Amino acid sequence: MMQRWEQLIQFLGEVRVELKKVNWPLRKEVMGSTIVVIVSVFILSFFLGIVDLTLQKLLTLLVR
Repeated sequence: MMQRWEQLIQFLGEVRVELKKVNWPLRKEVMGSTIVVIVSVFILSFFLGIVDLTLQKLLTLLVR
């Protein structure tokens, strides 16, 4: 049981060391990336909505 605790403590120490090596993005970079994602999702959803409406109209004409 004591060996498990020692392994856990060692593991957490190694995690801490590795996290210090991480190159965290700046707030400005995160904000820029977030804006790009939101705009991309908006554009793609608008495009897919137009395609959906167009296909719906075409199928309605074909079924008649």
